[in-house]
Amino acid sequence: MPALAEALSPGLRLRVLIDVDPGAGRTGVATPADAVSLARAVAAEARLIYGGIQYYCGSEQHIVSLATRRSAIAARNAKLAATIAALTGAGLPPPLVTGGGTGTHGIDVEAGLLTELQCGSYIFMDQDYGICDLAGAAPFEHALTVHATVVSANQPGFVTLDTGTKAMATDAGEPRVLAGARSDSVYRFKGDEFGRLDLPEGADWLAVGARVILIPSHCDPTVNLHGVYHLLRGGRPAGTWPVEGRGYGGNP
Repeated sequence: MPALAEALSPGLRLRVLIDVDPGAGRTGVATPADAVSLARAVAAEARLIYGGIQYYCGSEQHIVSLATRRSAIAARNAKLAATIAALTGAGLPPPLVTGGGTGTHGIDVEAGLLTELQCGSYIFMDQDYGICDLAGAAPFEHALTVHATVVSANQPGFVTLDTGTKAMATDAGEPRVLAGARSDSVYRFKGDEFGRLDLPEGADWLAVGARVILIPSHCDPTVNLHGVYHLLRGGRPAGTWPVEGRGYGGNP
């Protein structure tokens, strides 16, 4: 705590949340007792403000089955409830309990333990979330697309696109076709700048210059690869969004 406080400019105070590990072993204190010890250390530092709990169950967000996801979150919530109780018993009730996400938003609301939801992917969605049962969350539709252009059509059965690993995340598989080619066409990454689109038998051939619209498999790391997003409403341009956090300074 002293190192964090000393990093502040004179006269400033920093609100600090106690990061609690829900079980993934990634970050955060391991037990409710550890949470109490850390909260006491924060509260004892004049330049820091004890703000509550950070409890993000990232691994559970993409569980496809709603029933399985609900069961997994129930197990995680047992630890969260115990941590809240321990902090409250120590005279440090958490002012904020933040966590949850797009995949568990409905379950989190029902549980009533979180006071803030960290949903973010819902604004874009992706293939990973698209296959999840979100209990009828109809407003969450695919909005993030990457527009690719055919740059070579010199081989039978497939064309080459100008969109590779520098344009889309690879950690959750390949993107799928939304428009510009048959939906059963299969995209394959073919390097930094290129992708291969295998066309099904009988599909119309795509000429050089044709545009193919793709839905990325994972929205978060795809957003990070671009400096500006072009907005469409009803198929017409509606402005741009700069990705301000990219490159530590928002530079495209």
